[in-house]
Amino acid sequence: MRTLLIAAALLLAAACSRATRPDSAGAPPAPLPGGWTSPLHREHPLTGRIWDVKAGRFVDAEALRDALAQARFVVLGERHDQPDHHQLQAWLVQSLATGGRKPALAFEMLDVGQQAAVDASRSRAPGDADALALAVDWAGSGWPDWSLYRPVFAAGLAAGLPIVAANLPRAQVRDLVMRGPEALAPELRQRLSLDTPLPEAVEQAMRQEQDEAHCGHLPKEMLGPMVQAQRARDAHLADRLLSAATDPGGVLITGNGHARTDRGVPAQLAARAPGQDVRSVGLLEVDPKLREPADYAASFGAQSLPFDYVWFTPAVPMEDPCAALLKHHKK
Repeated sequence: MRTLLIAAALLLAAACSRATRPDSAGAPPAPLPGGWTSPLHREHPLTGRIWDVKAGRFVDAEALRDALAQARFVVLGERHDQPDHHQLQAWLVQSLATGGRKPALAFEMLDVGQQAAVDASRSRAPGDADALALAVDWAGSGWPDWSLYRPVFAAGLAAGLPIVAANLPRAQVRDLVMRGPEALAPELRQRLSLDTPLPEAVEQAMRQEQDEAHCGHLPKEMLGPMVQAQRARDAHLADRLLSAATDPGGVLITGNGHARTDRGVPAQLAARAPGQDVRSVGLLEVDPKLREPADYAASFGAQSLPFDYVWFTPAVPMEDPCAALLKHHKK
């Protein structure tokens, strides 16, 4: 039981997060009024550039905005503690809410149990992002500092968008890890397709991803439950976006791991709403050793980048996650 509890805690702390040569014209500067916040690798040749994965070419911010405006559903990835990623998300949300369009704005960072608090805050103080943060106890949530996410929420509130709490409650995720799919109500389990086996290759890739995310410290018998939890969260995020979508559709703010087109939320949306246009944007930090867009596919265990578009940004310093996990184990 202690092993299961540790594994469940690691799931919540672990991340959801996780090409040709640049053309000579160059993309326009990133639409950030104050410039980049992230201090590392600002001079990297990919910094600020947007890669259209299917077309195999760079596009500018306006072209990305126009492409996303044609989609029914938009999934915006991120590294959770990356300030520039949230500024770019805020710009995209503003761009998608022009001309009277009001797509639903869903957040991985809020679970369905918080929807009532979100709605009550909107009723009392419709445009007050800080009031919403207090209503959902953001400070005690375990997510990165509110100042990072505030621009995205503020953009949605200023545009009058529906704010959707999209994630499974943590207690349900923990129960799923510890007890398996039977921990969920049959209707929910069926809706999330947890009784349907994954293709063997996908199952193995997701197991390896969980093993690497936990730096090899996760007991092997816990890899399967962790994969189930990841599947459940992907499916639930997709379900919430579908059920909350307005006439213009919906936008999801989530980690890059959930934004993958091959097996994340976009794949779940495609399965649940065939024919609906779904587009995913990965926000990725540049790496000095990786000079071309295709070089970044390997970090996702894929042959090509698992997004429709990738927006490259400078980086912020990050503590070695394996060292942090080892410290957690010692405690």
